[in-house]
Amino acid sequence: MSASTPVAVVGVHGHGASHVRAVEALAARGLARLCALVDPRRPDDAGSPWFPTLGDLLSDPRADVRPEVVVLSTPIPTHLPLARAAMEAGLDVLLEKPTAASLAEHAAIVETAERTGRLCQVGFQTFGSHALDAVTELVADGEIGEVVGIGAVGTWVRTAGYWARAPWAGRRRLDGRDVVDGVVTNPLAHAVATMLRVGGARTAADVAHVVVDLHRANPIEADDTSSLRVVAADGRRYGAGLTLCAPERTPARVLVLGTDGEIALEYEHDRVTLRTPRLQVEKTYGRTPLLEDLLAVRADPVRRLACDVRETGAFMRVLEAVRTAPPPRAVAGEAVAWLGEGDDRRPVVDDVARWCEEAARTARTFTELGVPWAR
Repeated sequence: MSASTPVAVVGVHGHGASHVRAVEALAARGLARLCALVDPRRPDDAGSPWFPTLGDLLSDPRADVRPEVVVLSTPIPTHLPLARAAMEAGLDVLLEKPTAASLAEHAAIVETAERTGRLCQVGFQTFGSHALDAVTELVADGEIGEVVGIGAVGTWVRTAGYWARAPWAGRRRLDGRDVVDGVVTNPLAHAVATMLRVGGARTAADVAHVVVDLHRANPIEADDTSSLRVVAADGRRYGAGLTLCAPERTPARVLVLGTDGEIALEYEHDRVTLRTPRLQVEKTYGRTPLLEDLLAVRADPVRRLACDVRETGAFMRVLEAVRTAPPPRAVAGEAVAWLGEGDDRRPVVDDVARWCEEAARTARTFTELGVPWAR
């Protein structure tokens, strides 16, 4: 293995552009080389060889364009076929979240990784945060007493332009295939996955039961305002309140609730706040980017991936519950205020931030809490 690992990025428009920049940053440190870009639409400023499909890249005989690692930043339904093709071709993979469009597809990706012996890291960036270890240590040290609950709160904003950005956006299915694009499984998937990780739920077997309560204020198929409860195999309960229809965007948080205080992790900023009757302490941590972590594991196989595909099974149990649930219920019109015009038009749901907080802290769904617009 060369010191400068050749990396190809598949899907370079939209979020994929950030992966291109990440490879370029690693290249500046001598850790990687951007050997190819793959996208049906040729980039305007392609500084590396371009291929319309991954198959075109893998069949090219030139050694200088052959990757050892591929980053897959592509629509959710393509994750399984592309990850499988890459690993069967002998490549290691960084796969954007969510891992797949169903629990069965997740199992197929895991099977491919185990059969081929290739690495498959999933792009839950939070898992590279050093703040996760800090939270674990605070809990282990008894700083908040006995843990009685873990929750996630996400009150974000998305406009009409967000839902119009791609044919699969806001869809549950497209062209006969599962998509499962909604607040729980895509934009605030990090909140759900991080909540489960903090509590020690990693694999599908770690989850005993999932209840989802899906709603939508936008004219889409998928959910944009939802609550859920997860009961782990060890009996621990997790609750989440998530929306893309808040009055304003606030930092998403994972809450660890104890008998003698609580910990709040603002995972977007790697910020941990400890609150007890005696003190309040806040600290910000660093993080290791997941592609850099993947390259480090390739160089030292004793190390473990920060977000191995096998350890996204608990999250996939939640996604499966969303996938198989009835379609989300429309929030009653009188509970929704519309702001803006055109692509900036967006709904705000009544008291949604308050109810998301309550769902996270009690592990009760909006319907169980008696939220007026969820009845």
